[in-house]
Amino acid sequence: MTDQLTPSMGAIDMVTPDPEADEQRRRGLRRMRTLAVSLLVFAAIVYLATLGQDGFWGFVNAGAEASMVGAIADWFAVTALFKHPLGLPIPHTALVPKRKDDLGRGLEEFVGENFLQEGIIRDRVVAATISQRIGDWLVVPDNARRVVDEVAEIAGIALGKVRDEHISDLVEMALVPRFREEPISPILGSLLTEALRDDLHRGVVDLALEELHRWLVHNPETFTEVLSERAPWWAPPRLNEAVTSRIHVEAVRWLADIREDPNHHARAALDSMLSQLAHDLLFDEATQARAEKFKLRVLEHPQVVATSISLWQALRNALVSSLNDPTGPVRQRLVTETTAFAERLTADADLRRRLDGLAADAAVFIVQRYGAELTTVITHTIERWDGKEAARRIELHVGRDLQFIRINGTIVGGLVGLLIHTVSVLVH
Repeated sequence: MTDQLTPSMGAIDMVTPDPEADEQRRRGLRRMRTLAVSLLVFAAIVYLATLGQDGFWGFVNAGAEASMVGAIADWFAVTALFKHPLGLPIPHTALVPKRKDDLGRGLEEFVGENFLQEGIIRDRVVAATISQRIGDWLVVPDNARRVVDEVAEIAGIALGKVRDEHISDLVEMALVPRFREEPISPILGSLLTEALRDDLHRGVVDLALEELHRWLVHNPETFTEVLSERAPWWAPPRLNEAVTSRIHVEAVRWLADIREDPNHHARAALDSMLSQLAHDLLFDEATQARAEKFKLRVLEHPQVVATSISLWQALRNALVSSLNDPTGPVRQRLVTETTAFAERLTADADLRRRLDGLAADAAVFIVQRYGAELTTVITHTIERWDGKEAARRIELHVGRDLQFIRINGTIVGGLVGLLIHTVSVLVH
């Protein structure tokens, strides 16, 4: 059933161009045909009018006779491309309907051998100076803002297309199984070792101390209440209040000392503990086993997926809000960075050369990998066309120019006939 429908579908594909453009081509083809036929008729009239005469009119008669021969021969040649002349099934006529598949394969080979070659593609991409043109266009602030607006709109649409079930599937089917297989201890140990070496943890410690100190200062009642709940039942309430208040004061003071003193012994103890933890994660089997068990408990917890979705929703909402605000810092920053990149692109010839080289490499890679598929489209498309419809469409596009063959044949034939007649007269 599919094979039977393919030709008709091809025929439908062939008749979908712009009707107005086709009508203009049809009028042009009709005018050129009329001109070619008019020259043939004129040559026939001249031939009949000068038939049997000598002298000057003999030369005219010979030229008119040769013009008719040339016109009819070229009419036959042009017509034979698209259909049988006069409807007669003459061999090697109606070439396009009969051999359209062969023509398609030949065109495919021609394009592949003469256009989709590495040297040609690389030269054309480099000669196009793509990076220079992009830089000259983007350096205009309105153009840079337009690009950012388009990117922001597309990014917002793309983010909106990602649904919660997509994130759930990603976490459950891709991330969690991968995390199960990947040992967590070497990763944590290496990250912690690098963080300690570069003192990256100090900023986190300072932030934690600052927040904990602020909380203790502003929540003394909560602190004393928590401690009072754990006091002995037999202790007098007044004593409990005095002790918890004193502990609160000392805790605030102790945290302030640690916060203010970068060399405090508590900080050193924390550094030592973190260093030992990093070492144990890398080399101690017991610590590694505990880390793996903890990892599995976390991954098996049902809240992992819900938390992932919540984090994604928060991130998406923040991104979409930032991208949708034309005067927001994100959009303004993107415009600034785009303009800066364009300015650098216009000023840095080495950067342009590298980018043009990368573009050429990418184009060559695409052609080498997919060139055969690209040229095969020509053959497959032509094979789907109906033969008669293909001939009609091709004639509509190139037939007007082909009529010049008939016109030239008429004129050149007449000149050649005149020359032959002249030589014949001179010889006799």
